[in-house]
Amino acid sequence: MTEVLADEAGAAPGVERQTMEVDIACVGFGPAMGGFLETLSRGLVNGDGTPAVESRAVPGMPPQVICYERADDLGAGVSGVVTRARALRETFPDLNPAEIPLAHPVTDEQLLYLLDPVGASRRPWLVRASDATIRALRWMLPYHDHALRVPFIPAFMAKHDGLLLSLGQFNQWVGNRLMASGMVQVWPSSPVAEPLVEDRRVAGVRLADQGVEKDGAPTAGFMPGMDIRAALTVVGDGPVGPVGRRIDEIFGMPEGHHQHDWAVGMKVVIDLPEDCTLAPGTVLHTLGYPEPEIFGFLYVYPGNVAAAGIFVPSWFDNPVRSTYRYMQHWLQHPALWKHVAGGTLRSWGAKTIQESGRRGEPHLVGDGYARIGEGSGSTNVLTNSGVDEAWKTGTLLAEAVLELLRAGKDFTRENLEATYVARRRASWLEGESLMAERARDGFGRGFVRGMVGMALAGFTKGRLAMAGDGRSPYQRVPTLEEYVAGRMTGEEVRALRESAHAKGQTLHDAIMDRLGWPAIEFDGKLIVSHQDALLMGGKVQAPAGYADHVLFVYPHLCEVCGTKLCAEVCSGQAITVNPDGPTPLFDREKCVHCGACLWSCAQADPKNPDRGAVTFRAGAGGLHSAEN
Repeated sequence: MTEVLADEAGAAPGVERQTMEVDIACVGFGPAMGGFLETLSRGLVNGDGTPAVESRAVPGMPPQVICYERADDLGAGVSGVVTRARALRETFPDLNPAEIPLAHPVTDEQLLYLLDPVGASRRPWLVRASDATIRALRWMLPYHDHALRVPFIPAFMAKHDGLLLSLGQFNQWVGNRLMASGMVQVWPSSPVAEPLVEDRRVAGVRLADQGVEKDGAPTAGFMPGMDIRAALTVVGDGPVGPVGRRIDEIFGMPEGHHQHDWAVGMKVVIDLPEDCTLAPGTVLHTLGYPEPEIFGFLYVYPGNVAAAGIFVPSWFDNPVRSTYRYMQHWLQHPALWKHVAGGTLRSWGAKTIQESGRRGEPHLVGDGYARIGEGSGSTNVLTNSGVDEAWKTGTLLAEAVLELLRAGKDFTRENLEATYVARRRASWLEGESLMAERARDGFGRGFVRGMVGMALAGFTKGRLAMAGDGRSPYQRVPTLEEYVAGRMTGEEVRALRESAHAKGQTLHDAIMDRLGWPAIEFDGKLIVSHQDALLMGGKVQAPAGYADHVLFVYPHLCEVCGTKLCAEVCSGQAITVNPDGPTPLFDREKCVHCGACLWSCAQADPKNPDRGAVTFRAGAGGLHSAEN
């Protein structure tokens, strides 16, 4: 069995553990796992209630299927979603959106190019020239409130026939259906520490140890995590899940594949003001502001509620990027503020998104395991779509598993290749992912090249694209002095850095203030401090008895790091600069488990130069808000 040291996986080595046998162990509950379990559960029994296939773990019973979810409930997903919903409608052909809280058909979709109303945005000369042209011709264009309504939405981006969803509410709806079926079990608050690997076969999973100190040391109440042995392990724990990442470490990535492109998605759910005129089903996509590289969205749900947020990508080469402050500047852009001013923060959240798409696809199967969802490379980076694609991966795997169960075949790599991977390669999911494979490459060389590259890939169905540089995030990050060259002197940067470090503070506010971004004026309702958002709009759950999940195990790298990007980019301000030493401080009472620190680290992991040096292991809790 492959052992993983406690400081890497959160599971103490060399202790006696209880074992449970199941047929299928599932890791992570999201759209992909929902699609898998919904489809699988329908095929496990006959119409008369007798088992369609028999369990090997418990003879005479249907297959025993258990899903383990880290978060404290099934509605902890953080995303406002607009989706074409093709895979969802394949599973639920008679789907009535009214059955799902906050769901609504798309009724109006707009793409807005936001110009800079404050003069602080870092815009390339070609973007500045375009802005000047738009302003000069504004009398003949659909231009209002420093925004141009793009007259059409490219077909590859449009969601005109789709659905708006709250991912948290949708996950709860699916989870309730599954639990009511009695065919599968879903256990929240059950973090999985690592896969059990024997002779390069995944034989199940190990749950995280409980009753330990934050450093993993056992206490008097120590309870070793149970070993769950399974014929098949289904891995759907997302882009930062410890099981998927550990499998990648053991088996590597397919030749030519990488996971270098990421984004932080941060959003708020808003009770809109009573006089807001936006109708349910309205979708606003934005680009251009607060920085050209940052994209935004606003979706209007029933009940005068909206989800609004931004995506800050890894190729935005800013060493002090603060997603929260950028989101507040974006929200106060005149084209958006006129709709939301006077509203109230209802919920807040953040997650990271793996945006390498098809290029980031790992080995989808091996002996005893299969990968689904975002961590399997399903996100379509051309259409900006992931939920429906993730669901599709789950349904395809379920069809394959049912075929193998009925034939009495083992879950070997060959059998899973012939069933699951073959289905995936033959599906619309594969065709569209190949079209999108190179769509984002151009952004590695700048915003304008990136937009041209996306257009080329979209309009030529992937046959043409813009060349990129393919570097890992840590290789891209410039020094702060390089980033602000021409706008601040090195002496100014050093003075601000020394002052912030002495106070244990990050630099982003001081730098943004110095570069001309206006101060954020809090209104106590919608525009609130970052810490107030943690309290008002989604409570962090950090149960005692588990080890910390964010670790800095290479102090010598922290000492030479000049950016402290892990602290600058932290979605919940859980990572802070340590005034008494080089290693940042971590407070899990504020951590929302977004994983931004994992890929934003500016130093390479000595054991895996393709990744940063921050370790992100199994942990319970995270942001709790069913409305996200």
